[in-house]
Amino acid sequence: MPDSRIILAVQARPVLRAAAPGGAALAVGAWSSAGPGRQRDLDAFREGNRDRGPGADRLLRGVTELGSIWASVGAAAVLAAAGHRRAAARGLAAACVTWVAGQGLKRVFGRPRPYDAGLDELHLRIERPNGTSWPSSHPAVLQSFLSVTSGDLGAGPLARAAFDGLAAAIGMSRVYVGVHFPSDVVGGILLGKAVAAAFDGDRR
Repeated sequence: MPDSRIILAVQARPVLRAAAPGGAALAVGAWSSAGPGRQRDLDAFREGNRDRGPGADRLLRGVTELGSIWASVGAAAVLAAAGHRRAAARGLAAACVTWVAGQGLKRVFGRPRPYDAGLDELHLRIERPNGTSWPSSHPAVLQSFLSVTSGDLGAGPLARAAFDGLAAAIGMSRVYVGVHFPSDVVGGILLGKAVAAAFDGDRR
C-alpha cells in the first residue's frame, strides 16, 4: 500500500507542475479581456508594435515563423536524423498537443486579432493569419518543443534559459508584426510550459 501511494504521488507530480502555469495562463487571459487589464494590454501592444525601422521589420518578419508547428516538425526531423529519435518524437508530440490546446482556447476566448479590434495606428507587417488572438500559438508551440527536447537531451540551465528567451523573443515578434497582443504571448508561453511540465513524467 505505501508503495502504491508513492507511485501515485510520483505520477501526480507532472500534473501538479502543469496546473500552475496552466492556471496562470487562464488568469492572464481573463485579466486582459476587460477593464484595466485590457487597457494595459492595449498600451503594451502599441509600444511593442511601434515602428523601429526597416532592419527590425526584416529581422522580425524573418524569425517570427520559427514558432510555427511546421518549424517544430523540421526541428524534430533534424534531431531524429542526428540520432535523437526519442527526444524528437516527444518534442513533436508536445508541440502538437500545445497547438491543439491553443486552437481550442482560441475558440473559447474568441478574442479578435489586433487588426480586427479597431485600433488606431496599427502596423500589420505580415499577412493576416487565421484564427483568433488568445493565446499565441507560436511561442506556445516553441516553448513546449524546446522545453521537452532540451530536458531529454540533458541541456544545462544556461541553455534552457536561452531557449526560454528564444520563445519569448518569437512571442514579442508576433506583437511587432501586428498579429498578437502581449497577453496572447504571455498566455502562450505559459501554455507551452504547462504542456512541457505534463510531459516531464514520461521522461526516462
